[in-house]
Amino acid sequence: MRILNRYSEQIYSLMRVVAGFLYACHGAQKLFGVLGGARELHDPLMLIAGIIEFGGGVLIALGLFTSIAAFVASGEMAVAYFRAHAPHGFWPIRNRGELAVLFCFVFLYIASRGDAGWNLRHLMRGKRT
Repeated sequence: MRILNRYSEQIYSLMRVVAGFLYACHGAQKLFGVLGGARELHDPLMLIAGIIEFGGGVLIALGLFTSIAAFVASGEMAVAYFRAHAPHGFWPIRNRGELAVLFCFVFLYIASRGDAGWNLRHLMRGKRT
């Protein structure tokens, strides 16, 4: 829709913030045992996943080091898919890996666009001038 083209930067920023926040929630589950999840600090891979998800999600949502954080998050989601979901079948909808695939490609897109639009880095730069 042409009317939405005028707001593409704001829509992209909103998508980045929401995706980063939801990703951080998955990390919070693993690290802190909140939001209906269990702490998973006993498993080194889950600890690393929790750190990447929580820290990366916060950075992506705030727009700080966005491309790097999103690239790492995309890779983590690819690894999560192939380790946890793919062994249970080919189709993501059947092996319950569709969220991992979706996060992987959303973060790959965010890595390619960076922190365009609303972000903390631009806000901080604006306050300095």
